[in-house]
Amino acid sequence: MFDFSVLMAVFGSIGLLLFLILRLRIPAFLSLLIASIALGVFAGVPANEVVAALQNGMGGTLGFVAIVVGLGTLLGGLLEHSGGANVLAIRLLQIFGEKNASWALVCTGFILAIPVFFDVAFILLIPLIYSLQRKTGKSILFYGLPLLAGLAITHAFIPPTPGPVAVAEILSANLGWVILFGFLVGFPTAMVSGPLFSNFISKKIHAHAPPLLDKEMTTDAESIFSHVVAVIGLPLLLIIFTTVMNSFNWTQLFPQHLVYAFQLIGHPFGALLIANLLAWYILGVKRGISQKALQRLANHSMGPAGLIILLTGAGGMFKQMLVTTSAGEMIAKILFEQGVPVLFFAFFAAVIIRLLQGSATVAMITAAGLSAPLVTLDWTEPQKALLVLAIASGASILSHVNDSGFWLVSQYLGLNEQQTFRSWSIMTLLIALVGFSSVCLLWFFT
Repeated sequence: MFDFSVLMAVFGSIGLLLFLILRLRIPAFLSLLIASIALGVFAGVPANEVVAALQNGMGGTLGFVAIVVGLGTLLGGLLEHSGGANVLAIRLLQIFGEKNASWALVCTGFILAIPVFFDVAFILLIPLIYSLQRKTGKSILFYGLPLLAGLAITHAFIPPTPGPVAVAEILSANLGWVILFGFLVGFPTAMVSGPLFSNFISKKIHAHAPPLLDKEMTTDAESIFSHVVAVIGLPLLLIIFTTVMNSFNWTQLFPQHLVYAFQLIGHPFGALLIANLLAWYILGVKRGISQKALQRLANHSMGPAGLIILLTGAGGMFKQMLVTTSAGEMIAKILFEQGVPVLFFAFFAAVIIRLLQGSATVAMITAAGLSAPLVTLDWTEPQKALLVLAIASGASILSHVNDSGFWLVSQYLGLNEQQTFRSWSIMTLLIALVGFSSVCLLWFFT
């Protein structure tokens, strides 16, 4: 039997969330907290249960996410400070050649966004984009969009970036499967929305790099290329290897002490900790950086993680309140009666929230909270991983004026609003559509 007052409370709280963020410009963390409380109050949940749900939602989510975000942020800071990020881009350009620079840049963005936040990586590599544009005379979009596509897709699709980690935690999805499918979905999506689209739109919009006021970006860190690859690839390989081995019941095939060791180092906590220690030594200590300087770098790198952790925890509170009110079960019943597949519901929920309030992270977390109660016990780990990617696809769609990324791209690539819509916004639309289409294709094989 439906309790329409609870359903009205759910839709009302979502509307309130969007109103607080869009109209009143209240920070997303406070807006999610207010909407979570309002949902509990309007749904008739006792006050003590409202408080308990807030505590459980925050603590249950951050018990995992906070550690992963903290370790990932520190690793990104070490890569940025060492010049390793620039080295990776330059070496890939050497491998691909200048004529295929757009393919090199999409690969650079795809790899670099694993440990480095989207805006940091973009700003770090924008001098390279400027240099290429000046040398070839082509539109800056020919080089800028592939880099942005790689960064945006990895940031949304592949852990240990915060968005997919938070969604995976809310949906109880295995990170190893999310990483594996994230690459399978993300790579072809990056190819279409990056090099292929940039080749088309750069012929329609010809934008130039700003005048050269300083010398081109250079680096003295060529010798650390293999170290950078090892630091970025090691945690991913450890997580994927352990996940695959667990799928084949490897505890019966290997000595117990070996299984124990890999269960520790193959967990995201262990894998990222090892990568950080490796980076701390080979990118810091070994290159003569003082301990005091490394400590300052670590403190500075941790700064951006605070807001992400709070926002993720607030999303966990909203999700827990939905569980407490049993609203998800009611929505699930309505959806099943209407024949709407969960995969499509999750995608379109993320699309609507993304379009209305701008933040892909908020869209992912909120859509995950709405979708979590619809995941039943008979769902396999691959299916839950694909649900994470369906949400990531929806949350990537059509970035526009209420998204900070829209203005970041507009400013650094020297585009007006109309040009940014025709290039960056359409690129994010392609990411969503190609990504979700790939998810649906893989679904048939799970």
